[in-house]
Amino acid sequence: MFIAMNRFKVSKGSEEAFEEVWRSRDRHLDELEGFVDFHLLKGPEGDDHTLYASHTVWQTRDHFVAWTKSEQFRKAHQGAGDRKPMFLGHPVFEGFEAVIGA
Repeated sequence: MFIAMNRFKVSKGSEEAFEEVWRSRDRHLDELEGFVDFHLLKGPEGDDHTLYASHTVWQTRDHFVAWTKSEQFRKAHQGAGDRKPMFLGHPVFEGFEAVIGA
């Protein structure tokens, strides 16, 4: 199992708009072989931002890499640069391979 996470520092006051972007967008994840699950997670608040993480689970790292090279990935991320004012900095990617599972 491979878990891919992107952490976003969302500017204070932009949380509702950020969540709506994720609610209304076509993610296309379920069109890809190896996709297991997706969650958008809301974390702690800082002085100037709220931390969020997008969290996808894939059968393997190779399935995730195939997603990042797919037409579905390009469609899902279309217009992402237009939303930069919502963020402090760039999203931070973290990938994790399962070592122990239930």
